[in-house]
Amino acid sequence: MSSGASPVIDETEGPARGGSGLGLSDSENEDAWEEEEDCADDPNAEMEGSAQGTPCLFCDRFFSSAEDSFCHCTSDHGFSVEMVVRKHRLDFYGYIKLVNFIRLQKPDAGYLNSLRPPFPWEEDKYLKPILENDLLLQFDVEDLLNSSVSCPDGVSETSSLLECLKNAEHRTELAEAALARAQDDLQKMRQFAQDFVMNADIRSSSSASTIADLKEDEEDVYFSSYGHYGIHEEMLKDKVRTESYRDFIYLNPHIFRDKIVLDVGCGTGILSMFAAKAGAKKVIGVDQSEIVYQAMDIIRLNGLEDSICLIKGRIEEVDIPVEKVDVIISEWMGYFLLFESMLDSVIYARDKYLAKGGSVYPDSCTISLAAISDIAKHTDQLAFWDDVYGFNMSCMKKVIIPEAVVEILDSRTLISEAYVIKRIDCHVISVPELEFSSDFILTVTKTSVCTAIAGYFDVHFEKNCNKQILLSTSPCCTKTHWKQTVFFLENPISVEEGEVLKGKITIHRNRKDPRALIVTLSVKNVKQTYSLQ
Repeated sequence: MSSGASPVIDETEGPARGGSGLGLSDSENEDAWEEEEDCADDPNAEMEGSAQGTPCLFCDRFFSSAEDSFCHCTSDHGFSVEMVVRKHRLDFYGYIKLVNFIRLQKPDAGYLNSLRPPFPWEEDKYLKPILENDLLLQFDVEDLLNSSVSCPDGVSETSSLLECLKNAEHRTELAEAALARAQDDLQKMRQFAQDFVMNADIRSSSSASTIADLKEDEEDVYFSSYGHYGIHEEMLKDKVRTESYRDFIYLNPHIFRDKIVLDVGCGTGILSMFAAKAGAKKVIGVDQSEIVYQAMDIIRLNGLEDSICLIKGRIEEVDIPVEKVDVIISEWMGYFLLFESMLDSVIYARDKYLAKGGSVYPDSCTISLAAISDIAKHTDQLAFWDDVYGFNMSCMKKVIIPEAVVEILDSRTLISEAYVIKRIDCHVISVPELEFSSDFILTVTKTSVCTAIAGYFDVHFEKNCNKQILLSTSPCCTKTHWKQTVFFLENPISVEEGEVLKGKITIHRNRKDPRALIVTLSVKNVKQTYSLQ
């Protein structure tokens, strides 16, 4: 969606200018020819629709060829017709509509450069010429697709700008291709799930092969999703997340000064740039998604290319230009800490590249549970299905209850003290330890009805820190994009202040999708399994 304001739409069609001279007397025809010759001598004279020239798309200058007009638009107005045609694969009719749209609506170049499909010129009314004998409409658009427009020496100073624009276009095409692959992969996953349900007699041997292929597809989908700018925008705008890392790095510069730093899953490169600004000798950022190409531009734009090196690929598969690093930083956390998390990759990087005495940040994390009482939310989520416009759809609960819900909780719905079910030391944790079981005790703080158990996490920046930083996703703290994870109980439990709710939670990976979680929760001898995917 374009961020710029749309141009004011003027539906009044411009008058046709010039003409063939039909119906004029001989003397009148001679006068008309003389006027046209005068106009030809004056490049700024009004010659719309004449055979002598055609006006610029954005100003009053006239040109005798479409190529000259295109070069002028690029150098003086920052709008490359060639690039737009190539980028959006405009055919003959699309090009005609574009020219007539600009003639009629008179948008500025910035607005046009920001547009993405669907385009405002796609209506058939833009097939009708706004100017008679418009030289731009007589231009063969195939020439733009098959070759570059050659501009005169007068605009040679724009060559570097054009080269940058072409590079940006290429990266855009790569991102769009990655998004298309992600959408295709997602469709494959959906089709597999549907086939799996509809064909219960699939034999285990063939199923195992299919599931292996699916896992590979899921990895592609996962990394492709991080190639789109939107997810990075959401994370960067999460002030709790980004400022926690910034404050940890800037308030503890001694950890980074003259050190070699590895940023696992660098994304847009924000943590790498924080580390470089804090005095790191060398920062190596690694990311598998297409966003790394934008990160390279960001690094250059901020003049940090001498201290930051970015590598595209999985940390498990690439070779970094050093044997050991002093510090590993990463923002690897997912919902409920471990869902879709990159902690496995951080552990791999730690074991392979971290020098003796080096540090990993964040260095420790905890996962906590708390009891929730929210009758209205429970009713909206589950009781709703008991009577849907007079029909009993309660069977839907069997599908809905096993789905964990990620949402922002009102801290006033908390009815117990929090209980830590898992502590993770990032310097020693192993991958198998990320699947675990834990007993828990929730001390009720007020008489109420428990409708759900909620989970959240905290991460700590403590080792060797003069200024320690806590990043919390608790419902009692400022909200983050991680929100909280809610496990609704099918049947709410009445509790009293001071009562102790005892339970057990088991967390393991979904074997078909290792980035997803299966959570089994037991409270008061009632067991329910949930999926987080």
